[in-house]
Amino acid sequence: MGEKMRVVAITEEKKVEVKEVRMPQPKENQILMRIKACAICTWEQRTFTRESHMPLPFVGGHEIAGEVAQLGKGVNPAEFPVGGKIVARLINVCGKCYFCRRGEENLCVELNNLDSSEMEIMGTGGMGEYLAINASQAYRIPDELPDVKAAFAEPLACVLNSIEKGKIELGDDVVVIGGGIMGMLHVMSAKLSGARVILSEPDPERRRIAEELGCDITFNPLEKNPVEYVRSLTEGRGAEAVFNTTPISAVAKQAVEMTAPMGRCIMYSSQHPDKPFEISPNWLHNSETIVTGAVSPSVRSFNRSVNLLAKKIIDPEKLVSGTYPYGNAQDAFEAAVRPDTFRIIVTF
Repeated sequence: MGEKMRVVAITEEKKVEVKEVRMPQPKENQILMRIKACAICTWEQRTFTRESHMPLPFVGGHEIAGEVAQLGKGVNPAEFPVGGKIVARLINVCGKCYFCRRGEENLCVELNNLDSSEMEIMGTGGMGEYLAINASQAYRIPDELPDVKAAFAEPLACVLNSIEKGKIELGDDVVVIGGGIMGMLHVMSAKLSGARVILSEPDPERRRIAEELGCDITFNPLEKNPVEYVRSLTEGRGAEAVFNTTPISAVAKQAVEMTAPMGRCIMYSSQHPDKPFEISPNWLHNSETIVTGAVSPSVRSFNRSVNLLAKKIIDPEKLVSGTYPYGNAQDAFEAAVRPDTFRIIVTF
């Protein structure tokens, strides 16, 4: 029968249960990771509320931190000692597709293909006590970095991939639209890049927290016309980089309109619902503005994220809205889907 472990499974709309399943065994070049902390991402939240129709039961979780429990054949124990703390980039990298060979592993064609051979319940598997991962997916972190903070490696890496596409230069004006968890990580990263950072966010408490995190200017887009206000701050040009972290397509149109000529507009968030909007091709021709997207963490951005957290250059403490032991996972998910929370962490 083998050893057993516990996982948190979404079993029906707005319901999670702790299930007992078979513990995976590490194959060659794999690590058995003991999960200590797993954050509840927007993806898991949408599965919980059934906005996303993943088949149930489902064990999500990919923002994870923990330690090495066991090594498969071929893994160097000097590199990954048992008991050493690690985080993991769970998305797949095949290394041989068109995108991987152009250094864009975050677009790998195998990105979401999960190895289900060791899973009794399908999913990414981070919302459990143990997970077998490829050694190439593991990143060492300092023992003194708390697991709850280390779990931010994946979301911060997603944001750093976005920031890199924004090509921020010292002294640039940067607008972040949306003061949720990803918006706040954009604020922190853009400020670290040497920009004057402007946040558009209707919630006053989130604007206050953004200012504590270093945001230079915050405003309520329900009280000021966002495009006109940003242009008023930038001598009529707009911002050199604009990051839309909201899922609202009408806001995406505003993001383009507040971007300066030769600027970069990054559509960071997926859109729910996805409503197309018009862009003037002649304006695009004359302005040389770049409108692009950013999805998932690259290997490069994940490595940078680990370094920023490990060296305490970015501290996500203010973005932790609560931690719950896995036995209280139902309460954790209910807290995570509330609009007044940032990241909720489940601990094992």
